[in-house]
Amino acid sequence: MPSRTQIICLHEGKEGRSIDPIFIRTLLKALDPAWIRPWPGNNIIRTNACGGRSDLILKMPTELRACLEMGADTTLMVWADLDHNVENGEELKAGFWTAAQQSGITREQFDQVVFVFSKDRIENWIEFLLTGTTDESREGPRQKHDKPVADAAKTLARRCLGRENGPPLPPSLEWSCQSWRNLVEKMRP
Repeated sequence: MPSRTQIICLHEGKEGRSIDPIFIRTLLKALDPAWIRPWPGNNIIRTNACGGRSDLILKMPTELRACLEMGADTTLMVWADLDHNVENGEELKAGFWTAAQQSGITREQFDQVVFVFSKDRIENWIEFLLTGTTDESREGPRQKHDKPVADAAKTLARRCLGRENGPPLPPSLEWSCQSWRNLVEKMRP
């Protein structure tokens, strides 16, 4: 096992104005990935606000290349919103793949990225995790406070770890959870 592992998380939004880093860090810490032992401080997870989705798509190949240069101990996660013009995670992932190919990224390299796509926004997931229901065809209510965001992330971690049951996950959340499960399987010793 590596003594130092980093998870780099690219996400939409502006630095200091997005709830995504709170959700991401809380979720990943609560999931307590087995390949990160011990958990040596807060530098394990680096979040990087990339602006809008098109900026995120353009930045991903450069960040992936940087992760590959750091070695096998570094994982790149891409967190994005499935807005109304994108039907599902596979469609958005194809857009990232097109940009990656244009930057000389191979399929094998691209397949190492963990994609997490919320529809319509991560606020929809938070709404679902706090209330048990959401409508992914509309934007979930904006979150202005950190505590409900962190509580929702902890609830999701408990569900992912099989410690808590609840209503079926919304489609985008189920798709993203499968992406995480694929990483966990890949990291298994």
